[in-house]
Amino acid sequence: MSGFVKAVDDVNWLADKSPGFVWRLLPQDGPVTFGRLGDDRVIVTVSIWAHFEALQQYVYRTGHALFMQRRSRWFVSIGGFTTAMWWIDDDLRPSVDDGLGRLIHLRMHGPTPHAYSLRRQFDAEGDDDRR
Repeated sequence: MSGFVKAVDDVNWLADKSPGFVWRLLPQDGPVTFGRLGDDRVIVTVSIWAHFEALQQYVYRTGHALFMQRRSRWFVSIGGFTTAMWWIDDDLRPSVDDGLGRLIHLRMHGPTPHAYSLRRQFDAEGDDDRR
């Protein structure tokens, strides 16, 4: 885990400086925020991006991609969806519970306008936005 802990501040800094980044929930006690997904204790990241392409660019085409490639060294796979996305009003800032609730919904019901995945999105009106 030491490699993860050493890199997390740099990865968060990179997100903060990335085009299209709007906001992220800051950890309260330590370098990361924890939550519960069933019996699993999980690290939770909640962030807001101006559009999907900006998030995709950050996740897959910056130093974050190298970080993601190493995740199996630090974490046990929990299987299923691990990322949930949804549309919000400009003035809202979601909580850990909001994010985990959406992720649970996605895991139970699959992609819907309420919570969708990186591979299947919905537009702001709730229409399927298959790419």
